[in-house]
Amino acid sequence: MPRGDLFPDIAPYETGLLPLSGGHVMYWEQVGNPRGQPALFLHGGPGAGAGAVHRRFFDPGHWRVVIFDQRGAGRSRPLGELRENTTPHLVADIEALRRSLGIERWLLFGGSWGSTLALAYAQAHPERVTGCVLRGVFLGRQAEVEWFLTGLRRVFPDAWAAFVEHLPAEERGDILGAYLRRLCDPDPMVHLPAARAWSQYEGSCSTLLPSPDTVASFAQDRTALGLARIEAHYFAHDLFLPEGGLLAHMGRIAHIPAEVVQGRYDMVCPAETAFDLVAAWPRARLTVVPDAGHSALEPGVRTALVSAVERFRRRG
Repeated sequence: MPRGDLFPDIAPYETGLLPLSGGHVMYWEQVGNPRGQPALFLHGGPGAGAGAVHRRFFDPGHWRVVIFDQRGAGRSRPLGELRENTTPHLVADIEALRRSLGIERWLLFGGSWGSTLALAYAQAHPERVTGCVLRGVFLGRQAEVEWFLTGLRRVFPDAWAAFVEHLPAEERGDILGAYLRRLCDPDPMVHLPAARAWSQYEGSCSTLLPSPDTVASFAQDRTALGLARIEAHYFAHDLFLPEGGLLAHMGRIAHIPAEVVQGRYDMVCPAETAFDLVAAWPRARLTVVPDAGHSALEPGVRTALVSAVERFRRRG
């Protein structure tokens, strides 16, 4: 029978630091069964970093799970570094990590920006991917970015007001540009308050019901700076995605099976995007969670994600 909730807490059996281009150093860890079926966890943001709870979507007796913090995020260094930080760089980093760990093929698991990066990697290296488990799908289209920056005020006017009120009135006509200037300012007295305002906005809109713990986790300095600065940087450059976007290249991965989990009331990445993706992917199965928002830790979403991973376990 499919498991109903997350697996118990587990510590990594191996951790490491992988030098990358541009002075970046990637933190990575492995958990679970060293001889198990390989899976790669891709965190959101971009820039949010991974946490201990993300290890718990996988049965540690079966899966060999690789988790890493993307360039500039989490435990990777330098924190919030934007130089040589693009989607093609991240795709190349994943390949470098795969080769260094001696993994032939793996299951990709990613939500929000993690789903974007999973798709970009799979399209670049389809021969390395056994399947995908995606949540809260984000395709990086301009309309999706605009929804985050301005459209969310229709549902969360109070959170959006706090978000824009961090900016002087005369700069609110270009929210992204105004935030990016502050987030890239070298003075912590400038960039840290901006990072907290951006991240708290995202956290406030991520769950169906108010979750002070979620907002507090987004507001932590390490999370906030990496998330806000790198997210704004990627938004300003159309997520560094290929011409035509990800949907234009779905033919490369049409043969790869996928499980897509989507909260019905996901306001950060509305359900329309997941439906668009599944319509272009013959082997994708969509599960809509009727009582959930964006967060992977919403009760219905985490149950659906664990069940999706278990279905790939049975496929072998």
